[in-house]
Amino acid sequence: MIAPGFTGGMLDRADPLRQDPEALAAAMGDWRARLLVLDNFEPELDGEGRLVWTTLADAPEGSDLLLLGLDNGKPCFAALTPGMQPPEGRPMRMFGLLDRFAPGEAATYAGARSLLDWHTRHRFCANCGAGSEINRAGWGRKCPRCHAEHFPRVEPVVIMIAEHDGRALLGRQPAWPPGRYSALAGFLELGESIEEAVAREIKEEAGVEVTDVRYIASQPWPFPSSLMIACIGMAKDDTLTIDKHELEDAIWVSREEVRAVLRGEPGQFLPPPPYAIAFTLLTEWANSQVG
Repeated sequence: MIAPGFTGGMLDRADPLRQDPEALAAAMGDWRARLLVLDNFEPELDGEGRLVWTTLADAPEGSDLLLLGLDNGKPCFAALTPGMQPPEGRPMRMFGLLDRFAPGEAATYAGARSLLDWHTRHRFCANCGAGSEINRAGWGRKCPRCHAEHFPRVEPVVIMIAEHDGRALLGRQPAWPPGRYSALAGFLELGESIEEAVAREIKEEAGVEVTDVRYIASQPWPFPSSLMIACIGMAKDDTLTIDKHELEDAIWVSREEVRAVLRGEPGQFLPPPPYAIAFTLLTEWANSQVG
């Protein structure tokens, strides 16, 4: 299976260090400690697709250091700077970098980006409204008034293909590049299993009922902090009733056509980019046994 983008992280997450203020202070004073170079939320990459690091001395004044983990014992940090705000939408420059990451580097960036984003959005206690403080080396916040603790959350998203008679159901959204089709997707809702969410989303978006949902793979998606859960379900029939609020169009495509498109040959659709788990999902389906 093709490894989904943003996976393969190589940092030791160093959970014991997060809980030991003295050890954390020592890590910050370690001459080997490194600071991730970011332009607001966007990374810098060298010519080999690796993240660029500097020393903690370059941390902006007034910033808070968040521990990302250890790289062969070297402490790695990201700086949460005053007034830092995540960009609106998806910056084109950022998405232009995603194909350039060396293996494992995107996973480190994903963790840093999601953690920084979470702090910018959760500066106040959800329990009493007081300003909260950074805790656990950046992997939590604590309220000085009511002492409630808050931790980063991951939002689960199901992303899926419905299969019928050797064909896969793909959809497109208006904001995508012309001709691009991909797997359907939607957030898991309260009180749902993964299988139930897959069935509900396909029914809502395309009017297709599915059964026998099976899990394929997962991928962190740091825009801002989702976990994409890729699945395939078997459709009862191929009649489409498209929800135009969710999809611009939906089509059924054969294995042979998907294989050709993934090889770069022309077809009736453009595939998702290789760093998206939809690419992994389509590839896995296209290469699976027929029938």
